Amino acid sequence: MSNIEVAPQEILCGTEGTNAGVELLAPRQVPLGGPRAMDVRRTLPQRQRSLIGAWCFLDHYGPDSVGDSGGMKVPRHPHTGLQTVSWLFTGEIEHQDSAGFHAAVRPGEVNLMTAGRGISHSEFSTPETTMLHGAQLWVALPDAARHMAPTFEHYRPEPVDGPGWTMRVFLGTLCGSASPVATHTPLLGAEILLEAEAELALDTKTSFEHGLLVDSGTLFLDGHPVPKDHLAYVPAGTGTLTLTAGPDGARVLLIGGEPLGEKIVMWWNFVGRSHEEIVAYRAQWQAEIGAEDGSGPRSTPAAGGGADLRFGPFPPGGPAALPAPTLPNARIKPRG
Repeated sequence: MSNIEVAPQEILCGTEGTNAGVELLAPRQVPLGGPRAMDVRRTLPQRQRSLIGAWCFLDHYGPDSVGDSGGMKVPRHPHTGLQTVSWLFTGEIEHQDSAGFHAAVRPGEVNLMTAGRGISHSEFSTPETTMLHGAQLWVALPDAARHMAPTFEHYRPEPVDGPGWTMRVFLGTLCGSASPVATHTPLLGAEILLEAEAELALDTKTSFEHGLLVDSGTLFLDGHPVPKDHLAYVPAGTGTLTLTAGPDGARVLLIGGEPLGEKIVMWWNFVGRSHEEIVAYRAQWQAEIGAEDGSGPRSTPAAGGGADLRFGPFPPGGPAALPAPTLPNARIKPRG
């Protein structure tokens, strides 16, 4: 967006088209596990919508007192065929993965892990963290990239400011800010802060479909109220998104992308293309951690390992790896 016209309390980036309608996706509470499970609010996937562009998963959590919730405690677990996108508002999380990356996830800094053919990682809130608040998102990799080698990227976007608003673009390009983080389909990800009564009119790509998650405050999208913690979906073909904050302002996450155009099979932490692939991924993970089934022993293989480990070697001494749950009796159906 090279040309931006600024008017009082708004930014205008053009008017390519009109809004074809807003669909609201309500959150559902999901525990991350354990006797003092940290709850998250999941808005994607849902029965009526599996993907927004290539975005296939969105968990939103906090603000949670770590003293009450126990914080984030997610031992080593596997992924295939996707990228994880971590974005924090408050707190700090320690990330470690089998590709050799060890990083801190901090507010205003995106951490993107590409699973590719297979990776495993752990996520724990740091001892210094007293309040945890943020979002975890996944992007489905297209068929051409889903077998690539795993990798990891970190980026701290510079804020873009205007009258009554601040924006941080962590993926893609919007209003003159471009992220260098590599994606394998056209994508957009941004955090937007709106002051009380501020209005922001964004020129968006008509080839993109978009999702807007309200983290806090009061928001109207093209005149439609979007409740807190809900995800508003706008189909492709829309040229301008107009965001208007209520008297308490608003903080939102904007995601978008060109429709993936591929059916995916998504189960637990795996993204594949067939039921048989998911079965094979699960079996390989169980074999690598030494568990015969979902109720088997939990163990972590020593560092080093063999080159045939799909999910990679992991440093010893940490918590036991998570075994995969039992597969459903029915075939897992493609969606998207």
